[in-house]
Amino acid sequence: MTDANPVISVCIANYNGMAIIDDCLRSVLGQEGKIPVEILVHDDASSDGSAAYIRDRYPNVTLIESAENVGFCIANNRMVERASGEFVLLLNNDASLFPDALATLYQAAQNIGRPAILGLPQFDASSGERVDIGCLFDPFLNPIPNRNPDTNEVGMVIGACLWIPKRLWNELGGFPEWFGSVAEDMYLCCCARLAGYAVRALPDSGYRHWQGKSFGGNRVAENRLSTTYRRRALSERNKSFVMVLTYPAPVFHCMFPLHLVLLLTEGAVLALLKRQWVPFREIYLASLKALWHERKHLRLLRRELQAQRNVGRWRFFSVFRWLPHKLRLLLKHGVPQIR
Repeated sequence: MTDANPVISVCIANYNGMAIIDDCLRSVLGQEGKIPVEILVHDDASSDGSAAYIRDRYPNVTLIESAENVGFCIANNRMVERASGEFVLLLNNDASLFPDALATLYQAAQNIGRPAILGLPQFDASSGERVDIGCLFDPFLNPIPNRNPDTNEVGMVIGACLWIPKRLWNELGGFPEWFGSVAEDMYLCCCARLAGYAVRALPDSGYRHWQGKSFGGNRVAENRLSTTYRRRALSERNKSFVMVLTYPAPVFHCMFPLHLVLLLTEGAVLALLKRQWVPFREIYLASLKALWHERKHLRLLRRELQAQRNVGRWRFFSVFRWLPHKLRLLLKHGVPQIR
């Protein structure tokens, strides 16, 4: 499968993935069609021996071994920098492709004829149920799973399986390494849409994904929302960063203050319901502190991104739905479990 002159570079970030990496790599190696492909794996200082396992069992894979744990954003940036293909597919190590996935993505990219970020339907690996076909947004950048195969223009496609031309990746600057992880796919997709590029979720083919393996949570279990302090803190912080950077004026000037007020209110209510200060301090107050700490960086980057905006401000918000998604989830599943 690995080719000397690849068209597609499949980039897989791995950390302690011994139990799942075979399914991921075999799904790439077993792709239909004769499209030249290379596989790159960045091992993020795994302690389970998975790097040595990949090196021994998959000699045609380009293995990048990091001496220290650098996180998802840096890992992917390193792989794309080394990638030789015209197109890049970012693939989680806990995801596995359907046999026709690469052929479907490549054909769609040819049909569109211009740079675009593409995604495939996501299926839960444990149940087999379709989770989403990309995501829409609510006003506060909470992702709303799209399950309508006729809705192809979306706000974002999940970074567990994200297709992008390497030229577009370079133009957008890749993932922001200071994000660490979580919402880096949201950032990239919002930047692409702000610059006038399409973000599309294809209705055909797909991939299986063990959701929440990396950080825990981020899914419904027994009709209850379940997450972790770490995931929730990163999510609230990084979604706030993306809002600051990509929302065009004047919507930004209206929505961002409201977002901050609601964030504090949500944290206070959650702390009262759980009768503990930890959720407010570790998630909500931490997000506000991060916004203040990064204020100069955010201001400069916002100015740069908005200067490059190539889409009407209302067109940018065409993939938004105005009912807050958290309210819908609260009414359906109750107060989330945070551990």
